[in-house]
Amino acid sequence: MTFANKTIVLTGASAGIGQSLALRLAEQGANLVLAARNQAALEQTAQACMKAGGKAIAVATNVAQPEDCQQLIDKTIATFGQLDILVNNAGISMITNFEQVTDLSIFEQIMQVNYLGAVYCTHFALPYLKANRGLLVSISSLCGKTAVPTRSGYVASKHAMQGFFDTLRIELQGSGVDVLVISPGFVATDIRERALGADGSALGQSPRNESQGTMSVDECVRQIIGAMERRKREHIMTLKGKLIPWGKLIAPGIVDRLAAYAARIKPADHP
Repeated sequence: MTFANKTIVLTGASAGIGQSLALRLAEQGANLVLAARNQAALEQTAQACMKAGGKAIAVATNVAQPEDCQQLIDKTIATFGQLDILVNNAGISMITNFEQVTDLSIFEQIMQVNYLGAVYCTHFALPYLKANRGLLVSISSLCGKTAVPTRSGYVASKHAMQGFFDTLRIELQGSGVDVLVISPGFVATDIRERALGADGSALGQSPRNESQGTMSVDECVRQIIGAMERRKREHIMTLKGKLIPWGKLIAPGIVDRLAAYAARIKPADHP
């Protein structure tokens, strides 16, 4: 699959993986519809995409609101007349032990953005994707494959995403629409700085050592584009991630210990 003149809706496009992915797709001549809540940051990404050789519009969108998601798809069709690819990338995280949570609304927020936001966008986009035998992409996480301590709400939302898109893939057999689930590990973005803490406020800084075991955004985007080009059904980015399903069958206790080690926080951050 090539992306020249393809119309691509990309959520979470104002920063991180979404912003870098938009720029790489623009270099290939894509028509981009960029969605996120921050209009100013979106406009900057759109300008950079146009300079890179693509066409782009910025549509301020809160994916947790179905009306916003419908408006996003409506503006896509009104502007470009078609929809070839939807990339569900918007996401938020949490980092705290469950027993320390004082604001239970963080679980609802995370599920609304990570899971229901993808459901809403997919619902409104699907008729147009079917018309063009398009591609449906979900940027999930290794957290959609296994448990990770201090991320209970995030893990639950990514498990929900995985189950939803796996089911949709089966339902869409014969429609011409392919469903791709991407599962990165730790990537060098600010998602952990923006993660919600026990009281529902953003942490402000990552509690893990980001110099270890963290993939660059460029490498992550390179792998995403490669998987999209091949219209794969699934792409797991790390060797450890690929071994997780087998490890959970053979030695689940070891997988739990590895997950705890990978998610460890810096000693100074322990109470």
